Order: sequence, then structure tokens, then C-alpha cells
Amino acid sequence: MTKDEIVRKHKEYLFNCVATYYKDPLVLDHGKGQYLYDVDGKQYLDFLGGIVTISVGHANEKVTSKIKAQIDRLQHASTLFPSEPIVALAEKMAQIAPGKLQKSYFTNSGSEANEVAVLTARMHTGNYDVLALRHGYSGHTQLTKSLTGLGTWRKAGIVPFGIIHAPGPYCYRCPYGLTYPSCDLHCAKDVEEVIKTSTGGAVAGLLAETIQGLGGVVVPPPGYFKIVANIVRNYGGLFISDEVQAGFGRTGKRWFGIEHWEVEPDIMTCAKGMANGVPIGCTITRQEIADSYKGLTISTFGGNPVTCVAAKATIDLIEEDKLMDNAETAGKRFRQGLEALKEKHASIGDVRGMGLMQGVELVKDRKTKEPAADLANKALERARANGLVIGKGGLYANVLRMSPPLNIPVADIDQAVAILDKSLEEAAKA
Repeated sequence: MTKDEIVRKHKEYLFNCVATYYKDPLVLDHGKGQYLYDVDGKQYLDFLGGIVTISVGHANEKVTSKIKAQIDRLQHASTLFPSEPIVALAEKMAQIAPGKLQKSYFTNSGSEANEVAVLTARMHTGNYDVLALRHGYSGHTQLTKSLTGLGTWRKAGIVPFGIIHAPGPYCYRCPYGLTYPSCDLHCAKDVEEVIKTSTGGAVAGLLAETIQGLGGVVVPPPGYFKIVANIVRNYGGLFISDEVQAGFGRTGKRWFGIEHWEVEPDIMTCAKGMANGVPIGCTITRQEIADSYKGLTISTFGGNPVTCVAAKATIDLIEEDKLMDNAETAGKRFRQGLEALKEKHASIGDVRGMGLMQGVELVKDRKTKEPAADLANKALERARANGLVIGKGGLYANVLRMSPPLNIPVADIDQAVAILDKSLEEAAKA
């Protein structure tokens, strides 16, 4: 099909809510490594990675070769039949997960992984109320939409009961008007007040992204999760760490984002970068918690042999090529470049992130911090025109999101910063 045919049929046959970036949609044809190519053959440096999903580059042969071999061997069976791929992946997850997390439940997405985590927490504790954080994003199902703390992503009619939102650790826009560290982590301690006033005094748990991705790459301050996890456990609940975006080396040095806060979660959820773009989700927990899940259950596609092979190959490659170290090194270089742009562009109010998960919040005025959503849209368009694909997020749609592959060369980091610099200049004049 031509580009125009694809765009026309996309509008004609897909839900209108399946939104696309750019006024003139970018119709992709193929990808290789850190690059994407549209149907007209133009090359783009990919710093969105399928929304924090491409961990080791597009069409990485060390992963795709194993996928192809598994397709020829056994493509599908369902969880009713054990296979080597599912147990090999489960064993690997037990090896790399923090603490005593060793029992996995595989699904198709992060939304399902979070659903399983909440259901398990409720069955294990006997409590129903679940805490979530404002500005967090948990998925597209009815339950995970209710967990989401962004109004624009909650347009779904009736939502389940028993979800209570606590103020999030958004230091740049502190809901209390305080400043870290003199705030004494008031946002973390206030979780106890939320439990006392907005629940029956006992909770099933709290589900939180270690870094709020769609919420605008919001990074909680040091010590935050230790306080929150202890509070939740004191009221009978489990701490659920959502690693859908921050997991698998993305934050640098460690496998999972929560490890930077030195907290062992009771349950952890994963997806996205786990299989380099092949649809997969995983909920992993301790044995006694997993054993609390009662009743029959199957997952038709969860634990699919092909997806499990893809995930295992991706994890092995991250380990073998020391890509967590590269995420740390390249991430520091990236952060330095973005901080330099902040010094140059008055429209950049804040730069934040960890490793190769970085965000730039654009504002109309640094004193008032008024969000500059229109400028973010223009910057996104200009970056595309200049050969760079990035994303956007935040409650006000004013945060530029960037998450290149973990094996991104430093030279490409520098190129991306230069393109972003040029694009911000052009956007300001547009």
C-alpha cells in the first residue's frame, strides 16, 4: 500500500481513539538497530523505542533468530501444557528478580500483569482497597484505568470500586508546595493519612511505577519507597512495584528500577522491554503470595513459547553485552546533554529521569511553571522533520519522553541532543 492508502484505511477501519503522533502520521515500514524507516525510505533515530519497549534494538538478530527457530518448532500451546520456553523464562526471572520473588504468572501485557498483581494481593491479604498514585499509569483495562491517576486516560464509564489515589512524588510540581529535601518526604508520609481517612483502615496493597512514565518521567526522591512500603505493610497490604517501563536495565546498573530505592517489593510486574517488542507481561512474587491465588485460571497466550523465547533471548543479551552498564554510561551522557539544553532554552523547566529513561518538561515561564503543551507538540513535529522520533507525556502533555535502546552508541546520544536543540529552537519560532 502507499502511505496515503495506509493512513486512509487506518482512519476508516480502526477506532478513532487509536491516536497517532504528528499532523501528518509517520507511516513506518521497518526498523533496524536504533533506526526506524518510513514507507518513503526516510531514516529516523528512534528515541521512543515503541514507548520504552525496544531494549536491544529493532530486528536484533540475536533475538529474532531464536524467535524464528521457535516458530518452526512450536508456536502455541497455552498454559495447559508445560514447555521448555516457559520454565526457562520463569527460572531466569527468579534469578534476576530482587529478594525472594520466584513465582511468575505470564500474560500478554503490562495491563494484565497489573490486574493479576491486584487480584493476587486482594486474595492474599483478604483486604479489598488498593492504593495507587496520582500521575501514574497502569493500563487500558477497566481495573487498570481505575488505578491510573491521569484524567485523560480514565474516560471509560464505570470503574471498579476500592481504588484510592494518594498524591504522587512529583517534586517539580509538589502538591504541598514544598521542596526536597526540606520537605522531609511529606508525600510519602501522607500515604498513611490517606489510608486512615479514605479506606477502612486496612489495604490490599499499593501499586506504583518506580518511575512514572506516561505521567511525565516522574522520579520519586531517595527514600520515598522505603517509607511508603513500610506504611502499606503496617496496614496489612503488599507493595507492588510496576516495572513495566523501568525494568530490565532501563535505569542503569540494576535489572529493576525499584532496586535503586533499596526496597524489595512483595509483587513486581513487568512487560514492554522484557521481550524487545514481542507482547508479554509478567507478575512475579513470593511463593506464599502466589499460593494465595485461588480458583482455576488459564492464560491462552500468556507464556506462549515464542514470546517466552523472545523474552529469554532479550534478557540474556542484556546480561551478556552488559547493557545495564551501557544504560548507566550512555544515560549519564544523555542527562548531561539535556541539562546543557536546559541552560540554553528557557522553555525547559525540568530535566529528570534515570539511565536511558529521560524526560524534559516544557513550560511557558519557569517561575509560574505554566505547562507549554503547544510547544511540546511543535518540538515533537520538528524533531520528526529533523530525523528524531521522541514521545511526549505528562498530565499536561508538556513532557518530552526519550527512551532509546540500551545498546545505543554515545555518538547517537550526542546526535539526538543536537537534533533536540535544533528542534526546540525551531519550535520556539513556529
